[in-house]
Amino acid sequence: MNVLLDLQNKTAVVTGGAQGLGLGMATGLLEAGVRVCIIDSSQEVHEIVENLRAEYPSVYCLQADLGEVDKLPSVISEAIKLLDDEIDILVNNAGIHKSMEASKLPLQNFRDIFNVNVTAVFELSRLVAAKMVQKGAGKIINIASVLAFQGGYHAAAYSSSKGAVAQLTKSLSNEWASKGIQVNAIAPGYFNTDINRHILNDPDRFQSLIDRIPAGRFGNPEELKGAVQFLASEKSNYINGIILPVDGGFLGR
Repeated sequence: MNVLLDLQNKTAVVTGGAQGLGLGMATGLLEAGVRVCIIDSSQEVHEIVENLRAEYPSVYCLQADLGEVDKLPSVISEAIKLLDDEIDILVNNAGIHKSMEASKLPLQNFRDIFNVNVTAVFELSRLVAAKMVQKGAGKIINIASVLAFQGGYHAAAYSSSKGAVAQLTKSLSNEWASKGIQVNAIAPGYFNTDINRHILNDPDRFQSLIDRIPAGRFGNPEELKGAVQFLASEKSNYINGIILPVDGGFLGR
């Protein structure tokens, strides 16, 4: 028996879903029978979605820069239109990072990171919640990070933005839980993705992290499928405002 049958024919928007963790989660939702629209800034999103469509016909895409906040209403409106004017699930995954000493990080980079990682999450959540409230149900899943709990290294902007995502998740949950909308977050640990390329290419730092992860390895994007499927399903209807670590035990070390 498929315990996730309540996801069949649900609709989802996944931001930053053309690569890495976003692609892993989008695929997980597609596998569970969800119709998915991926929003990504990469030109490759069209090719990636075309490849996915060979197995999952109900996958769509839009290319958009979520840092252009004033355009988000039209972007999310177009995404929902591709899903036949339905939206059950929003996965706020898109995020950017610049690994650099805080004293050298240009202020504009700090602002850009917050614009994509926090402001876009806030605006997209509000826009989608307005539609979810009408039917009294919806799932908003934000992607925080283990750096929402720890400062990280050369990650002043990224870690503080993910801390903001964690607190935003709790605050929105407080407002919308009574309206049938569950707002929760996943806090990934260290994964084999491009955003961690600078770590993967630094043998000493990579080994120091491996030594701190009880699982003894970095995660793979497909290992987020279970978490996103659960938080997107009706099995999590009484779960509100949590930050779920998926980190190989990193935070418990």
